Amino acid sequence: MGKYFGTDGFRGEINVDLGAEEAYKIGRYIGWYYGQDPKEPGKCRVVIGKDPRRSSYMLEDALCSGLVTSGADVYLLHVTTTPSVSYMVRADDFDCGIMISASHNPYYDNGIKIINGNGEKLEESVIEGIEDYLDNPVELPRALRDNIGQAISYDAGRNRYIGYLISLAAHSFKGKKVALDCSNGSASAIAKSVFDALGAQTHVINAEPDGTNINRDCGSTHIEKLCWYVQEQHCDIGFAFDGDADRCIAVDEHGEVVDGDKILFICGKYMKEKGQLYNTTVVTTIMSNLGLYKAFDREGISYEKTAVGDRYVYENMQANGNCLGGEQSGHIIFSKHATTGDGIVTAIKIMEVVMSRKLPLSRLADEIRKYPQVLKNVPVQDKDAVMNNPAVKSALDGITERLGSDGRILLRPSGTEPVIRIMAEADTEDACKECVNEIYDIMVSEGLTNH
Repeated sequence: MGKYFGTDGFRGEINVDLGAEEAYKIGRYIGWYYGQDPKEPGKCRVVIGKDPRRSSYMLEDALCSGLVTSGADVYLLHVTTTPSVSYMVRADDFDCGIMISASHNPYYDNGIKIINGNGEKLEESVIEGIEDYLDNPVELPRALRDNIGQAISYDAGRNRYIGYLISLAAHSFKGKKVALDCSNGSASAIAKSVFDALGAQTHVINAEPDGTNINRDCGSTHIEKLCWYVQEQHCDIGFAFDGDADRCIAVDEHGEVVDGDKILFICGKYMKEKGQLYNTTVVTTIMSNLGLYKAFDREGISYEKTAVGDRYVYENMQANGNCLGGEQSGHIIFSKHATTGDGIVTAIKIMEVVMSRKLPLSRLADEIRKYPQVLKNVPVQDKDAVMNNPAVKSALDGITERLGSDGRILLRPSGTEPVIRIMAEADTEDACKECVNEIYDIMVSEGLTNH
């Protein structure tokens, strides 16, 4: 990770960590960098999408100004999802794509995600160049006369993406009452159209973005609202997205949560039965629940474990030829259809299993038993000091030995915040809390916490 760009782009509080000045410079560098060797003869072409935060419009204007000053032509998808930008980069052979979003963060944060010409997250070497330019801006050439770029409205691209999503469904959803929580975010512009076209009786909540209500008590990070709605409206199934719709968490007909781990199991088992699970392997992160691995073992499905972050999941999938991977948080990647997590694709693939197996989601999810899991986020000054502290490491070793194969303890630094995450899994929640508190108490006694 770099100084500004974390595992999911440049993200922070608007006009504190990230503002129009930084966006303009990023646009200038990107337009210059890709303009040196565009995919097609002539100017480089960049496609931009945004979520509906109030600040997204400011960042869009600043990025556009920088890009066209460097000579790039900019195609504006307007309010759309992160995976739609990735799709359009590949479908229309753009040099790169940019998504303006802070994903599941509150409205006063925002971010800039840059997608390369293959629809994947940007290479570290290019990120290093951008960061160096942000800190040490050199004079980049300005385009003159008819070499100045132009900004072009590109609603047709978003419509093409909607058509692509509809084409992925293997079954009609007719007869199914489906609830969608759009998190007052990007999915508000797309999800209902897709499910309506596929024949579902679609019920939508939190699809009225006003610039400040994105992710507020709704969406995949506040799943309780959808759980209540599914029960009250007697829906067959529900799907909750995050602010930029690259995550999806499902809810069964009883209002019970079906998280990313359960989604990976349901889809992985189905794909194996259909002969579609390449290498009979699913890629997970180290945060996936122990119960997922025991369920995979039972079904004869192999698995890989990566660092937390969908970019690491995708890199593993790409390197090893695997086709399904994801995170407990709902970032699920179906590499046949997308190069990043796509919440709406995930919802469509879950519906495929439900329709094909003719079983309710609760029955499919009951085949995996999740172990109790406790997670504690601890603010710290120095993440490396915590990870390398001898007392902390000794306690981790002792707990690991004590739990054996019936649990685990995990300590990891956040990729986006000055926080250490302590996670424990065991047979009971009390046992989990005991393990987490043991590590936390040592961190306090060693003076490692930010209190």
